[in-house]
Amino acid sequence: MTKTSDTPTFTTPQGRKIAYHLTDGTGPAIVFLGGFKSDMGGTKAVYLEDWARKEGRAFLRFDYSGHGESDGEFTDGTIGDWFEDACAALGLLAGNLVLVGSSMGGWISLQVARAMPERIVGMVTIAAAPDFTEDSMWGGFNDAQKAELEAGQVALPSDYGEPYIITKRLIEEGRNRLVLRDPLSLPFPVRFLQGTADEDVDMSVALRLLDHATGPDMRLTLVDGADHRFSDDTCLTLIEQSVTEVLHAAG
Repeated sequence: MTKTSDTPTFTTPQGRKIAYHLTDGTGPAIVFLGGFKSDMGGTKAVYLEDWARKEGRAFLRFDYSGHGESDGEFTDGTIGDWFEDACAALGLLAGNLVLVGSSMGGWISLQVARAMPERIVGMVTIAAAPDFTEDSMWGGFNDAQKAELEAGQVALPSDYGEPYIITKRLIEEGRNRLVLRDPLSLPFPVRFLQGTADEDVDMSVALRLLDHATGPDMRLTLVDGADHRFSDDTCLTLIEQSVTEVLHAAG
C-alpha cells in the first residue's frame, strides 16, 4: 500500500508513527487488528468498515509499524511492538470495544484483552494465530534454519509475495508474549472463526485456543473449505454475523 498525504497518523508513546482510519459512530467501537505483514486496506477490514458505517457504528482500522502505510521497517518489529501499537491505537477511542483480530491480530487481540479487560466487551477472531512465532515458526525450523536464525535472520517462503524475513529478535521477543501457556480469561462473548483448508494456521490451533481459554460465552465455527484469507462472500458474511452476535450479546 502506498502512503497518501491525507491518511491520518498518530505517534505512539514509543515514537512510532501509525496510520489509521477512524469512522465515527456509536459504541461499543469495533477495532480491526490485521495479520502478519498484512495491512488495513485488506478485504476484511474494508468490508467491516463499510458495514459499520451503514450501521452507524464506530470503527477503527490501522497499520502496525512496518506494515502498510505506517512508518518503520517490517524487519525491525516484534509482536510486542505491534501489541504496543495496538494499545496506542485504542487510545483514539473512548469507552468499550469489540476486537476483531485476523491471524496475528487474533494473538494481539488476546494480549489486549489480558492487558485491559475492563474495556473489552466482545471479540471475534479469524484464523487466530496465538504464539505462532514459537509454535509454528521456531517449532517448525530445522537445524539449518535455527543456525541461520542464530546468525540474525532466516527467510521463509510466502504464498502472498516476497519471502518473510524472520529475525532472531522477533522469535526471542515473542516468547514474552505467549498466551497459551498461562491462564487466559475471556470474560465476554467470543467467536472464533476458522477455515478447514487454512494452510497457514491449522485447525488444531483453533481447537487448542478454545480448550485453553476460559469464558462464559465462547464458540468456534469451522468453515469447510475456507482458506487463510477467509475473504470470500460467505466468510465475509459470517464475520459480519459474528460481530453482530457479539455486539448483541454484549448488550
